[in-house]
Amino acid sequence: MLTQSDIVALEPQINEKTKKLKQERLDLTEKLESITDFSSDDYIQGHKRLSKISQQEEGLLSLGASVSAYLDATKILSGASTDPLLIELAQQEVAQRNPEIQKLYDSHMSETSKFQNVVMEIRAGAGGEEAALFAQEVFRMYQQFGVERGWKVELTDSEVSEQGGFRHADAYIEGDDAYFWLQYESGVHRVQRVPATESSGRIHTSTISVAILPEVEDVDVKLDPRDVEMEAFRSSGPGGQNVNKVSSAVRLRHVPSGIIVSSQTERSQLKNKDAAMRILKSKLYQAQLEAQTKEMGDLRRGQIGTGDRSEKIRTYNFPQSRVTDHRVKKSWFNINEVMNGKIEAVLSDVRNLIAEKGIQEGGDDDE
Repeated sequence: MLTQSDIVALEPQINEKTKKLKQERLDLTEKLESITDFSSDDYIQGHKRLSKISQQEEGLLSLGASVSAYLDATKILSGASTDPLLIELAQQEVAQRNPEIQKLYDSHMSETSKFQNVVMEIRAGAGGEEAALFAQEVFRMYQQFGVERGWKVELTDSEVSEQGGFRHADAYIEGDDAYFWLQYESGVHRVQRVPATESSGRIHTSTISVAILPEVEDVDVKLDPRDVEMEAFRSSGPGGQNVNKVSSAVRLRHVPSGIIVSSQTERSQLKNKDAAMRILKSKLYQAQLEAQTKEMGDLRRGQIGTGDRSEKIRTYNFPQSRVTDHRVKKSWFNINEVMNGKIEAVLSDVRNLIAEKGIQEGGDDDE
C-alpha cells in the first residue's frame, strides 16, 4: 500500500517513465514507417507495442493528475489554509484519491505492471476424479471471467480424466491486465462438497493447484535455442488415445534446468512450438526469480516469488455456498456466481487486502 511519502516521490518517477515511453514511441514509429511489408511479424508486433505504449501513456497521465490533486490537498491539510470548508474538501479529496492512485500505480508503475498476458497451469491434487472435475470447473471459471473481459483464453495442453475432468490443464491468456487480475491466484484451492458419485451424501474434500506465470519478453529471460530439445508427438484425448494421425503436438525440454513443457491443441506443429516456447520462457523467468528470492533470504517477497503453491489459499464450500480466501480471512456467499466466472469482487478484494496488509501466506484456519 502506498504511503504519503511514496506518493510524494511519484511525480519525478512518472515524468521519467513518460519521457522513456515517448522516446520509445517515436523510435518505433520511425521504424514502422520504413517497413513496406504490412503483413510481416515486425510490422504487426510493432503496432501491438504502439498500442500498449499509448495505453501506458494515458494511464500515466491519469496517475499524474491524481497525484497532483492529492498533493494539493495535503498542502491544505498541512496548514496552508485555516478555512474549515476548504479543509473538509481537502480531506475528502485525499480519501478519494488514495485508492485511485493505488489502482493506477498498480496498473502502470509497479514492478509487475509491465506484464499483461498469462500462462496458467491447473493441476488436480488430492481427491482423484473429484479433484479432476473441480480442476475443469475452476478452469472454466477463469475462462468465463476472461471472456467477459475480452481476453483470449487458449488451452495449450491438457490431460482429460475418464469423466471429463482435467488431471492437468495449461492455458495461455492474452488480454489487457490479465496478470494484474490473476497474479494472486497461485496456490492450492480446496473444494468441499458431495460428489455426484457419492451415494451416502458424505461431503468430500479435494484439492487442486493453480499457478499463474507472467508471459515475458525475450529481454526478461535468457534462453539459448541450443539448450532446447524438441520432440514431436501425436495429440491424445481421454484415456490416452491418439486423436491426430500426424505428429503435430510438441514437447520442449530445456536441458540445463530440466524443465519440460508441451502444447498439443493446435493443428500446426509450428503453432504448438510457439505456444510451448511461451510457456517455457515464463517458467524459466519464474525459476530465475525464485533463485533470486532465495539468495535474498526472503521466499515470501511477493507473488512473483514462489507463488505460494504449497499453501492452501482458498476454500470452495458448496453446502454453505461459501468461498473463503484464507490469506485475507474473508468469505463470499455466492459460490454459484463465482463458479460461473463472476469473480471480479473476489479478485479485487484479495488484491487490495494483500497490498494493504502485505499478506502472502495461506491461512491456518480450517473453514
